[in-house]
Amino acid sequence: MSPVLLKSLSARLDRFAERVGNFSAWLALLLVLLTFSIVVLRYAFGLGWIAMQEAALYLHSCLFLLGAAYTLRFDEHVRVDIFYRDFSARRKALVDLLGALFLLLPVCGFLLWVSWDYVAVAWALRERSGEAGGLPYVYLLKTLIPVAAMLLILQGLSQALSSLGLLLSPEHETP
Repeated sequence: MSPVLLKSLSARLDRFAERVGNFSAWLALLLVLLTFSIVVLRYAFGLGWIAMQEAALYLHSCLFLLGAAYTLRFDEHVRVDIFYRDFSARRKALVDLLGALFLLLPVCGFLLWVSWDYVAVAWALRERSGEAGGLPYVYLLKTLIPVAAMLLILQGLSQALSSLGLLLSPEHETP
């Protein structure tokens, strides 16, 4: 494959991660508004509902699980970069490629594999909250675990393709 094609495929996957990330950013706003409402209702009016508390938990989970690939896309994830920060662009690309191939993709594949039955059982039972007045959508929330793994796999592939494209490009074209 040519470096141009690799970069083009990577860019398409990146755009998808950005769309999902932008959607999840709106969840942060909803989470803030919901949390504010919970606090006002509880302390100003002495009111509270389990469903509202669980909705805040659901929004937080959605934000984290759907935003992970976006975070990886913009290289904002936790990285111990004692050496990495001083590497050349080509050496960084090699580290990113090896990290994606030997760490990120296998871990996400394992997460996908181990969560599959867990989610399938939740769907079969249409799992609900164990709390009276809780939300009946635990199975939907659990579905986000393999979805997050798939999103991270796609972003890991994008990162690997981009890195490979940089490594295969002629030296003078490297930024």
